Amino acid sequence: MTAPLVVFYSALCLAGIAFIAGAIRAAPHRLDRRGPTPAEIVVGFVTAFLDALGIGSFAQMTAVFKLRRMVADELIPGTLNVGSTPSAIVEAVLFVGAILVDPVLLIATVGSAAAGAWFGAGIVARLPRRAIQIIMGIALLIAGSVFTAMNLGKLPGGGVAMSLVGWKFGLAVSINFVLGALMSAGIGLYAPCMITLALLGMHPIAAFPIMMGACALVQPIASFRFFESGKFAWGTSIGLTVGGVVGVLVAVYIVKSMPLTALRWLVIVVIAYAAVAMLRSAATSAGAARAVSIVRPADRERSA
Repeated sequence: MTAPLVVFYSALCLAGIAFIAGAIRAAPHRLDRRGPTPAEIVVGFVTAFLDALGIGSFAQMTAVFKLRRMVADELIPGTLNVGSTPSAIVEAVLFVGAILVDPVLLIATVGSAAAGAWFGAGIVARLPRRAIQIIMGIALLIAGSVFTAMNLGKLPGGGVAMSLVGWKFGLAVSINFVLGALMSAGIGLYAPCMITLALLGMHPIAAFPIMMGACALVQPIASFRFFESGKFAWGTSIGLTVGGVVGVLVAVYIVKSMPLTALRWLVIVVIAYAAVAMLRSAATSAGAARAVSIVRPADRERSA
């Protein structure tokens, strides 16, 4: 094992231990300390299963949470990061060492994404409900558009490189910093990371250890911020964890491959509906706020 990979696995181990410690510390302060429901476990299983196949999971989980009203909108980013961390770590352990991508590029992109997550999660944890609704709605629309372009063959297929040098290396590292920050807002890293590396000429399979390694460190780091703020759903997070770990193992060791194009079309329909619902909620919140601001002065005049 190369020195960069030793560094990565050491950091992953420390992040995993810190995540567990943070979860234990946060547990007594949660007001919703209920156990996970069967539906939440199923959501965790299905989305992590798709994640291990390279489709991603954040957009799908957000869509289900919104459509079934499983999680309050303002708690979705935290729940996504906290609940998906264990399955992301399992994915990284299985994929990072199995695909021989340039270890220096791996460490640099993963490290920049983790730094972005720390920066981004601190901002997201303080955002009001309506801002989160708008961000999530736009993110869903972008994810649906990317999946549509992929299915129609409008995105680059990538080259044959397993490493990057010069300005391409720097650009990949910089973009992953931004993607790490956006993950804290519930915007998945998989699709944009894969597209970025393909545009830079890398082999499509090279994206797997990079994006999975990044998520395995980004999500624990983002979770620390959400543990501090308490802006996540405890029971739902546990359900995602239980179902997610099993889903990854089934995808990797049993199913291994599926017709991804058909699955993406199904995901696109669900995501599009959820995006509209999320943005409609944001518009409704804005309308209610304006109504309150109009009524209050009138109330003061009557009371005078």
